[in-house]
Amino acid sequence: MARSLLKGRLVPLAALVLALPLALSACVSGSPAGGDDPKQSGDAYSGDVEWWTINLQKNYGPDIQKWIDAYQKEHPKVKINWVDVPGQDINTKLLAAIASGKVPDVVNFTSATTGLFAGSMSDLNGLFSKDDVAAYLPNLADPLVADGKRIAIPWYNGGTSLAFYNKDLLAKAGFDPAKPPATYDAALALAKSYHDATGKSATNFMAYSSVVQANGIPLLSEDGKTAAFNTPETIALVEKFKTAFSSGAIAPGSLSTDQRNLPQSLENKQIAFNPAAVSSTLLNIQKNSPAVYGSIVVGPPVVGADGKFYMPGQQVMGIPAKSDNQAAAAAWLKYVAAPEQQLALCKLVPIYPSSVKALADPFFTQIAGNTPADQARKVLLQTFKNSVDASMGSGNDDQLRQLFDDQIRAYMSGTKTVKEALDAAEKAWNDTLSKGR
Repeated sequence: MARSLLKGRLVPLAALVLALPLALSACVSGSPAGGDDPKQSGDAYSGDVEWWTINLQKNYGPDIQKWIDAYQKEHPKVKINWVDVPGQDINTKLLAAIASGKVPDVVNFTSATTGLFAGSMSDLNGLFSKDDVAAYLPNLADPLVADGKRIAIPWYNGGTSLAFYNKDLLAKAGFDPAKPPATYDAALALAKSYHDATGKSATNFMAYSSVVQANGIPLLSEDGKTAAFNTPETIALVEKFKTAFSSGAIAPGSLSTDQRNLPQSLENKQIAFNPAAVSSTLLNIQKNSPAVYGSIVVGPPVVGADGKFYMPGQQVMGIPAKSDNQAAAAAWLKYVAAPEQQLALCKLVPIYPSSVKALADPFFTQIAGNTPADQARKVLLQTFKNSVDASMGSGNDDQLRQLFDDQIRAYMSGTKTVKEALDAAEKAWNDTLSKGR
């Protein structure tokens, strides 16, 4: 697996907004094949195309069906068969389809699973021209190449993380809303100041795998076959968090395995800030604690030594190699991932496009208002083009991260030393990776 894959959700941010009329005319760029050496079968505008998505039909079915209806009207010899798959089932269902040989023609999967499916996808270099690929942001498109093979096209994502600060609570620590922490060390210093001033926990920020990775520490070796995190740099980082946790500056509930429902939260005011949270956190605050929502200041997530903003992952689309209608599959993929359709989807739910043209639309570039939600959109756009897909491309990203995080919990709770915890995590990763994908 090429190392480019080692750098990767529909994430709600605020209330849904109305979509403008969908641009539903055919907008396939260039020729259906596009590549210098096309490797495809069939006609670009005839035959059945089975298209799999993840968790879209329930809430956005009528809107997306309009795209399908318009495309089929423009190309009456094409039939798009839309299959929507629950997120928890997509990996199992797609693996079973690949094993049986009865695959979808276009499939939506996540960048976190590129390592699992790369070998079973067509090389889109033979179906997409260089101009076709150039229509997508390089920081989103470039990681979807494995050993020179383009396995997918980026579709949509939830943006990078965000930092949320309760300015009323943090006033006791001398917090300046115009100058929020920019680094991990600054965030830990703010946590200490708040705890010293109030005796209360400041944050539930913890040195889990995402924090180690975002601090510029590689999690996997260059070839992706072994763990690379067991270093003095990682030890130094997690020891800083141990000091803050033991003092009470980091909340005890941060060690919970249910990271979506921590006992100390911004909503219940038992913590004062989170310097790197998923964007949906803001929607939860607005819904569950309107008074707290009005006190929230939104800033960029803190960064590590490399200064990069890490994106939890992105939704991508590929064409399985066993598809027998790849020309029509490529034409449909270009249509559904075109700027007009991406922008329409982003107007239905606060997500972010992969298209350069869609991101340049006034919908994204001209944001009025100064509510926390407005601040969040502005910050996300500021960080977007400098973001890095945090997916490791292992095929087992979620399992590996859980194995690491469990050992951090053991260290923080005092049942293991830092060396014992990282040694155990390294062994667990290497055992898992040795079993292959």
